[in-house]
Amino acid sequence: MSDTTVLTIAPDALDMIRQLRDNEEGDGEFALSIEVTGFRGPQFTYELAFVPLEDKADDWLEERHADLAVIFPEADTAKLEGAALELTEQGLSMNNPNSPASPSMSAPAGDLSGSLVDRVQQVLSETINPQVALHGGGAELVSIDGTIAYLRLFGGCQGCGLAQVTLKQGIERIILESIPELSQVVDVTDHASGVDPFYQSQKK
Repeated sequence: MSDTTVLTIAPDALDMIRQLRDNEEGDGEFALSIEVTGFRGPQFTYELAFVPLEDKADDWLEERHADLAVIFPEADTAKLEGAALELTEQGLSMNNPNSPASPSMSAPAGDLSGSLVDRVQQVLSETINPQVALHGGGAELVSIDGTIAYLRLFGGCQGCGLAQVTLKQGIERIILESIPELSQVVDVTDHASGVDPFYQSQKK
């Protein structure tokens, strides 16, 4: 069991969790299991479940909140540090100050021959979109005007608070490194019309 707590749980959320735990069937103590399962847009996604405390794996940590045992993978500690379980009108939610890192991308190797449009689309399809897709989004070429490429972001990137970071640190850098004829990449996405652009933590 850890000496210090990684998570905090609001009193009303703790009461609700304890009531749900007490409805679990079976002997022995049940713990609230919290695991980071991935990410969507700028926030982590989670799996929450009640499991027998005796089933806790060796590489999982345990901390106590009153008489509630909370367990989570030791590998998730940095991702959960300072997070709080809170009760909202929508139910239990995770308020987490940590967020996934922006997609890591590097310039592609190999031949990028063909027209400027074809080369931009090749970089998007072969290098950028496979990485951005991990965050639930993508980018498409709208047009090229002289040395400026105009892109539209879609999916999880539309309306995402990290969209400009992703564009500047990843997409734009890779395109300009791969295609020296271009001088600028401009985002023409209508971010205001994104569907559910800001992620509310998954909850059970």
